[in-house]
Amino acid sequence: MNQKRKPLKKLWIIMMSAVLAFTIVSGFNLNLSADDETYKGLKIFSDVIDLIERNYVDEVDTKDLIEKAVQGMVHSLDPHSQLLPPEALEEMRIDVQGEFGGIGIVITMQKGVLTVISPIEGTPAYRAGIKAGDIIIKVDGESTKEMMLWEAVKKMRGPKGEAVLIQIYREGEKEPLDFKLVRDIIPIESIKYLSLDNGYGYVRITNFQENTTSDLKNALKKLEAKARPLKGLILDLRDNPGGLLNQAIQVSDMFLNKGTIVSIKGRLRRHTKEFKAHSSRAKRKYPIVVLINGGSASASEIVAGALQDHKRALILGTASFGKGSVQTVEELREGYGLKFTIARYYTPDGRSIQAQGIKPDIMVKHQFLDPEDTEEDENMLKEKDLKNHLEAEGQKEIKEKKDGKDDKKKTIKKKRTDYRYGPLDIERLHEDNQVMRALEILVSYDIFKAMKTGRR
Repeated sequence: MNQKRKPLKKLWIIMMSAVLAFTIVSGFNLNLSADDETYKGLKIFSDVIDLIERNYVDEVDTKDLIEKAVQGMVHSLDPHSQLLPPEALEEMRIDVQGEFGGIGIVITMQKGVLTVISPIEGTPAYRAGIKAGDIIIKVDGESTKEMMLWEAVKKMRGPKGEAVLIQIYREGEKEPLDFKLVRDIIPIESIKYLSLDNGYGYVRITNFQENTTSDLKNALKKLEAKARPLKGLILDLRDNPGGLLNQAIQVSDMFLNKGTIVSIKGRLRRHTKEFKAHSSRAKRKYPIVVLINGGSASASEIVAGALQDHKRALILGTASFGKGSVQTVEELREGYGLKFTIARYYTPDGRSIQAQGIKPDIMVKHQFLDPEDTEEDENMLKEKDLKNHLEAEGQKEIKEKKDGKDDKKKTIKKKRTDYRYGPLDIERLHEDNQVMRALEILVSYDIFKAMKTGRR
């Protein structure tokens, strides 16, 4: 019996060390003698592990059991906090680099099911017609019901040229949909741009990664170097799931010369910061219209909120996703990591983004090709729909509500997916009512400005 208990004791020591390390990192002083409830809780946990290890009908992997227990504890806090095994920590590092092998989708866990937030531009997923809101039921025949998010990501990533079969449930479809996707190198190309009519520019930011700011500077430099001066800019953040905070701050700083860009407020003083804009040699005084929708999340909401509060840009589209929380990753022993929420984002005017999102100055639902094809953006997955989501500070609980049924035809969805995530095409942009509305606003601004100064 004593021999059998040794591995358990060793694991218990490791687990307690991890708990103590976590509490030190998060600034919480764990005093077992003073906090009887904490001590009792840990003792119960120890007793449960001991009983299961000695009496459960089948042999159990105690390390795996403890890992799942810690994972459940952390994930119960909010949908973005999680224990990261070594493989998951490595996958997360890949996400902010230049490329990886995979199918090209951004996913999350909603109410315990693997749900697509959005496909990534120019990937097998968008070409196959994968849509925001699709629920991934199986990956290569294996159910995703009990899968951790990182496990699902790992299964769908892999070497270029190898196929993966995913089965999807889509609201409005009678039967699950099967997609055989051939993995490709997914370049995380975050900036695409082109010139529109008469000196107006269009830039689409698909996510915020390590080279987003430098790529945006190059794009603007080329747009501004045209024969005619750049008279206005459309900055498209639709379906941008976010990314690196520092990139969102630097992108905002490119269009602001002073004032707060974003502030983060946590329980601890060191998790409360304010990020300021700096004066720049590049004076970009032209008007800007920013496009957002329900797929615009996190870093893209920071940019939209900063430019909106400083009256630097007009925000057009539909309400954004509402992810206004800040996560950090602390490395643990044996290659593990702990991703947990430390603060909330606030716009320059002090508005919380969390579970509320950015509200556009002008509400315009998306239409593409078919005049009746209006995108029901309110039915897109939002932060407030995620289980255990944080509330905006001081706000009452937002009750979960069921999405309305999407009765649009599959062919119309496919066309919109091809357009939204495919290569830029000037003719297709001219068929996008939100882009054209933004262009009309910029042109009108220029006309009124000319009337005011007496120029025509």
